[in-house]
Amino acid sequence: MARAFAIVDDRADDMDRLDAVAVKALVRLFGFWKARIADAARLAGVGARTFSRMRAEKWDGALNEDQRLRASALVGLYKGLHLYFGAELADTWVKMPNDGPLFGGRTPLAYMLEGGLPAILEVRDYVDALRGGA
Repeated sequence: MARAFAIVDDRADDMDRLDAVAVKALVRLFGFWKARIADAARLAGVGARTFSRMRAEKWDGALNEDQRLRASALVGLYKGLHLYFGAELADTWVKMPNDGPLFGGRTPLAYMLEGGLPAILEVRDYVDALRGGA
C-alpha cells in the first residue's frame, strides 16, 4: 500500500515540474509576442493577477487540464511559427492583420482571444498546415 502512495506522490511531483515549465514557457512566449498582461492571462486561461504573479515567479499553484492544453497549444504554435518564419516575423505574426480564411482581416491574437481554446487550437493547426506539418 505504501508503494501506491509513492506513485501518486511521484506523479504529483512530475505535474508540479511540468506546470512550472509550462508557466515559464508561456511567460517567455508572451514576452516575445509583446502581449498585454490581460491578453496573456486570457490566452493562458488565468486571471490577470494570477498571470502577473506567474510572470514575477511568485505563483506556486497548479494548472488545470484546460490551462495545460492551452500552454501546450500556444508553445506548439510558437514553435511552428519559428519553424515557418524567421524569428522577427514569427514573433510579430500574431499581431499582424491576416486575410487567411480563419481571420477575416483580424489578427491571429484577436481571433484567439475571441475564440478561446478552440481558436488557439485552430490557429496552431493552421500554422502547422502552412508549414506542411499537418
